[in-house]
Amino acid sequence: MPDLHRFDPRRHPVAWLLLASMLALAALWQLERARQGIETRPLSAGGTPGTVYLARGREGPAPLVVVAHGFAGSRQLMQALSFHLARAGYTVVAYDSEGHGRNPLPMSGDVTAIDGTTRLLVAELRRVIDAALALAESDGRVALLGHSMASDIVVRAALADPRVDAVVAVSMFSEAMTATAPERLLMVSGEWEGRLRAVALDAARQVEAGAEENETVGAGPVRRRAAVAPGREHLGVLYSATTLEEITRWLHDTFAEDRDSAAEPAVRPTGAWILVLLVAIVLAFRPVAGWLPEPLPPPAEPTARRFLLAVALPALLVPLVAVAGYRPFLPVLVADYLALHLALYGVLQLALLGRSPLAGSRASGRAVALLLLWGVGLFGLALDRYAASFLPSGERWAVIAALAPGAVLFLVADAVATDAGHGRLWRRLLARFALLLSLALAALLDRERLGFVLLVLPVVLLFFCVHGLMGRWVAQRAGPLGAGIGLGLALAWALGVSFPLFAGSFS
Repeated sequence: MPDLHRFDPRRHPVAWLLLASMLALAALWQLERARQGIETRPLSAGGTPGTVYLARGREGPAPLVVVAHGFAGSRQLMQALSFHLARAGYTVVAYDSEGHGRNPLPMSGDVTAIDGTTRLLVAELRRVIDAALALAESDGRVALLGHSMASDIVVRAALADPRVDAVVAVSMFSEAMTATAPERLLMVSGEWEGRLRAVALDAARQVEAGAEENETVGAGPVRRRAAVAPGREHLGVLYSATTLEEITRWLHDTFAEDRDSAAEPAVRPTGAWILVLLVAIVLAFRPVAGWLPEPLPPPAEPTARRFLLAVALPALLVPLVAVAGYRPFLPVLVADYLALHLALYGVLQLALLGRSPLAGSRASGRAVALLLLWGVGLFGLALDRYAASFLPSGERWAVIAALAPGAVLFLVADAVATDAGHGRLWRRLLARFALLLSLALAALLDRERLGFVLLVLPVVLLFFCVHGLMGRWVAQRAGPLGAGIGLGLALAWALGVSFPLFAGSFS
């Protein structure tokens, strides 16, 4: 049998670090290669920040494609599409919607009403179109591309703006289209987006009752197509080669009079390489954690009865108390509720466990510094450049500061509950599942104000998978206090930059 110890990063930290570095360099080479030949420059549209993407050396004006991201997204999330369409010869403008990414203006209005927040986001998109059409590189023709939430925004903007020649809706759930408008509408859904695929197919069948997926249908000037990207979900669809090819062909057909000889650019998929880079950064942290003192002996784990009580009672009790006492006070959707929920959860869980996080803790300052350097600094910078906005600005710093105490309390308690990284797998999984269940219960108890909490769950789950693993390696060497503080600050940062700034109402 092979000697499994040869793969142990604790025995061969240099080899492990070298392997992780090689993976990271390969990913960086591919990701930077996808940017080659593209010029970018900033664009401002009435305070809305955007980016212009142009193929280097391209001559003359070209049709304009305005790219809009979905809820909790940013320009970075749409980069695969923006780079590809720029290489195809289009003038591309992507922007951060109000409350998202680097946009300092919060979302506002009533999020439950079409004439509230939706109307304001449509008005913002039309301002971006105005600014983009003023570019010397724009020839006056316009296509709109939106993902998820923005699929509804681009459809509504097209209905209101006769300058729009074509619409591309990715993961669409808009109900605004009619059988005759928008005239040219491509809808692309991931294979695993069953409900959204049905919405897209229904839109195609408005034009032709027998329409099927991956079939272009039409009636007079109206053209519709409901395409499917194989093996993709709500985010993966943005990086699919099928998505890139479908959109390019649709735009080439729309602007055919000047693009008969235009060759489709080679697809340079970046989604898998983004994943490789982030995995490499996490793997590289394993030998780096060896800079901390030698591993501590596993603490005596609490009895199964005490552990289950410390997991179940907060999960059930905290939503009841927190929802009843919740009063919004932060300018980010549901961030104030999360701050309250996590703080109560952590305090109650520590009390039920009956353990001090100081016991068995050492080198806590070094542990916190390592987790922040790697989990926020290195991981966050990579995420910000290639996948999603992760650098806070303006009011987000205050949001992070407000989230930090509750996030730290919860993750210190979590580190104690999971025996400072030594806990058995079923205990670690149950402890994390209990928090997700608790947050879901809060959303169900007050759907009007806290429904958006459900959108936090994937962020928290991803955090446990990535930062939780790094925190476990730290906790095994430094104990629960340093790991909990470091992870808590990282979670506050992740939540503070992920969700939109908001200054509106829910009724």
